Amino acid sequence: MKTKKTTKKKEKENKLPAKKKFILALCGALIGFINGFFGGGGGMICVPLLEKVLHLPNKYSHATAIVVILPISFISAVIYLLSGNLETIPFLTVGTGVLLGGIVGSFALKFLPEKIVRIIFVFVMLAGGIRLLF
Repeated sequence: MKTKKTTKKKEKENKLPAKKKFILALCGALIGFINGFFGGGGGMICVPLLEKVLHLPNKYSHATAIVVILPISFISAVIYLLSGNLETIPFLTVGTGVLLGGIVGSFALKFLPEKIVRIIFVFVMLAGGIRLLF
């Protein structure tokens, strides 16, 4: 049974100052814009922001980023679909791979040490940045 003391402690932990809420809302708008504009990639910004602004541990930042990006990606996909900017065959083939990879990745996140997750994230960010340069 929960006591008043533990309930008050949790309420205190869940409260954020107005300034931090405003910063998070701005970050959310930036992440949403990037995800909608590029058709993905908001998670690459979301993870570091969650770590730096909310001071979430690495694994929690990755998991939270996925939950944040899911509805944004869904809405973007519907808009692309309605505007006729979606090719069926690439969508089905790549979508299947993304679905399977997401399932494997979410299970792997549970078992991999935080340091390994951070290293993998850094290499993916570097590879993406290098790829964009060329």
